[in-house]
Amino acid sequence: MIPRQDRLVITFYTTTNAMAMEHLCRAQKADGRMIPVPRSISAGCGLAWCAAPESEQALRALMEAGGLRPQGVYRCLV
Repeated sequence: MIPRQDRLVITFYTTTNAMAMEHLCRAQKADGRMIPVPRSISAGCGLAWCAAPESEQALRALMEAGGLRPQGVYRCLV
């Protein structure tokens, strides 16, 4: 079994916004990857951005600059 780690999970209202986040992060070489929303979190779409907790401030700034509004930002074991 893969050990679970404390991760930052960002959810979005729509799949389009989640995909825009992925595009933005890849273009800026930002930390993270797209994952299915963990069962412990309820979200508008089934995709979330997962990254190291230390990258929260940088990702929030990136979302603001890119005009993306997250549904929620969580820390959980993934």
